[in-house]
Amino acid sequence: MARIIISTFWLVFIAELGDKTQLETMLLSAKHSSPFPVFIGACLALICSSLLGVFAGTYITKYIPPHFIQNAAGILFIIMGALILLNKI
Repeated sequence: MARIIISTFWLVFIAELGDKTQLETMLLSAKHSSPFPVFIGACLALICSSLLGVFAGTYITKYIPPHFIQNAAGILFIIMGALILLNKI
């Protein structure tokens, strides 16, 4: 169990570095005089979104094989990246 926790921590930690969420929290903490509420809000948001992901993943994989989900996620990331490059998002 510890191995799963550690690998999940590092995967999420590395994936979140430099993304829009981190940049937004940096801007919010610079904007407000007290960074602690921004930290608490960001932590709660990450906890809630992770909880949704865990429950959705547990439910969806009962009906759809994981490799289909991985392929669909890859295709969606490519589409979203192309839309961002074309300034459509």
